[in-house]
Amino acid sequence: MVMAFDAQGEPSDEALMVLYANGDRHAALALTRRVTPRVMAYAARLLSGDRAEAEDVAQETMLRLWRVAPEWRQGETKVTTWAYRVATNLCIDRQRSRGRRRQMALDDAPEVADGALGAEGRLIEAGRMAALEAALAGLPDRQRQAVVLRHLEGMTNPEIAVIMEIGVEAVESLTARGKRALSAILSGRKAELGYEDDAVAG
Repeated sequence: MVMAFDAQGEPSDEALMVLYANGDRHAALALTRRVTPRVMAYAARLLSGDRAEAEDVAQETMLRLWRVAPEWRQGETKVTTWAYRVATNLCIDRQRSRGRRRQMALDDAPEVADGALGAEGRLIEAGRMAALEAALAGLPDRQRQAVVLRHLEGMTNPEIAVIMEIGVEAVESLTARGKRALSAILSGRKAELGYEDDAVAG
């Protein structure tokens, strides 16, 4: 069965939104598979590894995305930027209403991609990620949001400014302070984590 967007190859998130608004259910499924895992991983980092809360945030973010689809105007904003902004606000609301939970389980660390890493390499990488997640949990909320968006989600400073609803200079300041704090937290564990020759916070 040929979907409406097959002829154009790999469509953008924004094109999928327009197709969904026009009644293409396949576009909705494709966009869900593309965006939901990213939003959930982002929310989990902001919520200190609470996967259940992150799943709720991701689900609510996507529900809100579908509700705005009929009014979506392609070219005004990126779907991911919109989704991260909604997820950020939902996470803040949950932190305020339920209190911050500082829990980190090794099982929650993202899996290392298959490849050249052997068992020891995978353990080191999992240890690094667990340490980074735990260190992120110790940052002030706004610094953690900026660092995660910039260095883990790969967003640009202008995109982060839109998501966090602040200026680009404020983003740069938050990111710089967050990186310094992470370096301080992790500095005593370089050898243990296999970072002797690496910059701790990237």
